[in-house]
Amino acid sequence: MEVLSVAPVFSLPKTSLYGGVRDDMVTGCVSALARRLETELRAAKSAQLACGEVLLPPDLLQRVAADVFALAEVEPCGIRGCTLYVEFLSADLQNCRRIATVKWDPNTVSTFELTLTLKQDPRSASWTSILPQFIKNLTRGGTIMISHSFDISKKKLYRSYLE
Repeated sequence: MEVLSVAPVFSLPKTSLYGGVRDDMVTGCVSALARRLETELRAAKSAQLACGEVLLPPDLLQRVAADVFALAEVEPCGIRGCTLYVEFLSADLQNCRRIATVKWDPNTVSTFELTLTLKQDPRSASWTSILPQFIKNLTRGGTIMISHSFDISKKKLYRSYLE
């Protein structure tokens, strides 16, 4: 079964009018967002997913962080006004549950919410079902593979004067 990769809706600019300074700043912000997401997923691994290991595609967190940053860039408070809900959708597409909530700046009122839906790789469900139980026990709860594809939805929590 082929896993389809969802291309990011928004892409970061490759060049800028500021001689690369903005590009470096954007790259640093995206990397910081990716690290924050990684920290939240590590916490959710045992608390919410009850598994021993979560395998992510190598570029997934960077792509998610780039999309989050692009969505936040047009907001009045930027990323500081973002509340991100991370949801996990099982391979059978039956169970979707919230595994983390990230409030980027607790001192800023949220101006928008993002819901990130990470999907279990359907191939992982098939190969883990054939493993003997003793091997599953060695991995302390099993392994979850996350798909390359993800969804992000945005909800504004304000109305502009023009609306």
